[in-house]
Amino acid sequence: MKDYFEILADTLIGYMIPCFTNTKKRRSLQAQKFYYFDVGIANYLRNRRNIQIGSIDFGHAFEHFIIQEIIAYLGYNEKEEQLSYWRTSSGYEVDAIIGNGRVAIEIKSVEEIQSRHLKGLKAFQEEFPECRLIAFSFDSRPRITNGVEVFPVADFLKKLWNHEIIIT
Repeated sequence: MKDYFEILADTLIGYMIPCFTNTKKRRSLQAQKFYYFDVGIANYLRNRRNIQIGSIDFGHAFEHFIIQEIIAYLGYNEKEEQLSYWRTSSGYEVDAIIGNGRVAIEIKSVEEIQSRHLKGLKAFQEEFPECRLIAFSFDSRPRITNGVEVFPVADFLKKLWNHEIIIT
């Protein structure tokens, strides 16, 4: 199965996103994540039809879309920092890590970010105290919660493409 995904990545049909493993306190998983170059293809292949906001399928499609935006941003701007994700054996997860723990991003398809949505980011911060922590969702306004910058998705995308998220 691994060879199949490598072929898809080699032919630019998708991307392999590695797991971030440069941690000392918590054991990270080693598995890579695969994302198709187009969320529409992923939706078709997974038979996702009439996706409803708030559903699990919507959450997966939303994360896929944002990962595509981050990949596009890094590529178009010739950023050398790698995109990865972080998942531990104890269940903590962060959807996107930029570089060697410089920026950690949590993608949530909820109306409002709650403290419980930030557990992965806060656990990651224990390993990388200087990391910029960002979460976004369909919140109505930007704010800071427990040291995490929270943005509405439109604000996040605008800041990403205005070079305000991944700052060199």
